[in-house]
Amino acid sequence: MSIFLSNSVEDTRNFGKNFAKNIKKGQVFALNGEVGCGKTEFVRGVMEELSPQTTVSSPTFSVVNSYKCKNFTVYHFDFYRIKNIDELFEIGFEEYLSKDNVVFIEWADMFPQALSENVGTLNFEAVGENERKITF
Repeated sequence: MSIFLSNSVEDTRNFGKNFAKNIKKGQVFALNGEVGCGKTEFVRGVMEELSPQTTVSSPTFSVVNSYKCKNFTVYHFDFYRIKNIDELFEIGFEEYLSKDNVVFIEWADMFPQALSENVGTLNFEAVGENERKITF
């Protein structure tokens, strides 16, 4: 397990940019942490690297956002407003987990049973007003 200490939103985005350099089709990442811990900022950094013209917004109300990249599509989920696992199946969640896509899931720890054991996990924690600890 590794730890990245971020001192700003820019640090978190830069961490996402660097993280993106090793992403491959078919990968799924669980992003866990309280509100305001940097999960969406991390995804913004990832997308700055993978598709710089893409505008990333939190999928809190839409549940899922999609971003086209050169070789795959990134799906950015937020489980926060999902009430039960049946809702995930109703929206076809398992179809998004295709080997041709990359998936990031905020609040993934709400429904761990919906994920396979080979999911990469990043835990975000506020350790100060602007400081974040990202464990991966």
